[in-house]
Amino acid sequence: MNTMLKIVGKILDALGNFCSLLMVLMILNVFYDVVMRYFFNDVSIAMQELEWHLFAAMFMFGIAYTLKEDAHVRVDIFYDNMQARNKAFINIFGSLFLALPITLLILYYSWDYTFDAYEMGEGSGDPGGLPHRWIVRSVIPLSSVFLMLAIFHVVLSQIQVLIAAKKLTEEQ
Repeated sequence: MNTMLKIVGKILDALGNFCSLLMVLMILNVFYDVVMRYFFNDVSIAMQELEWHLFAAMFMFGIAYTLKEDAHVRVDIFYDNMQARNKAFINIFGSLFLALPITLLILYYSWDYTFDAYEMGEGSGDPGGLPHRWIVRSVIPLSSVFLMLAIFHVVLSQIQVLIAAKKLTEEQ
């Protein structure tokens, strides 16, 4: 189980690093767009769309990394005061019965959504916009796969917490 956790953790850490790269690219893109617009009076629709695409990818891929790092938003007023065992049960329940079903639903519907865009060769509706909209749409099912991996990581790590808590109780 430790080996599996390490492998999945490394994959999700690489995803987090990729999100950092996307953020840097987005900042550079926005900087370029602002300089071109205000100093050279040149507007690029493709660069503006690229900002949205980079942000969408960074956000969607970042969800899985955030879940792995336990950095997501939650109401901590009760959670902080709980024992590790109870926290583990809550995390497993939330992962399996809340996060996993919606992730599977998103994966199921986004697959056709992405494939349809690829089949019809969908591009931007704006003149000068980006072609191949299926690329940004493919982020949705791909991020769902990474989120399922993060859910798997959370469940395994919380099972380890439960096992450690049980051993501690037995030793006392």
